[in-house]
Amino acid sequence: MSIRIVQLGTERAADEGLRVGTVRRPPRGVPKAEFGTRNYYDVWLPILAPSAELMPQGRNAADDAEWSAFERKYRAEMNAGDASKVLDLLAALSAASNFSVGCYCEDERRCHRGILRRLLSDRGAVIV
Repeated sequence: MSIRIVQLGTERAADEGLRVGTVRRPPRGVPKAEFGTRNYYDVWLPILAPSAELMPQGRNAADDAEWSAFERKYRAEMNAGDASKVLDLLAALSAASNFSVGCYCEDERRCHRGILRRLLSDRGAVIV
């Protein structure tokens, strides 16, 4: 059993399981009833997305220093309060179930899902 880290809207792996959207906003122009069938997500979990205040900093990071500053702030958000508990839960569930978490960004190296990968791994998650 394991977690996959995916780009939302891409083809699903055969054994991917439930797809969790860790994004601040639903996909534009897609009816809610079609989120799953269009390979976006089955369940929306915006608590794992960067805060509305932090999102522009990540989206506009022009160099490694700006990205590192975003990563520090995002990690702080995820290691506090309910987000930390949700990450602990997902890490524990990865031992018993296949599922995926994802975001829309094309490049995981400049996307919060790359940071989520490391946060989940740090908590002992089984990641494909």
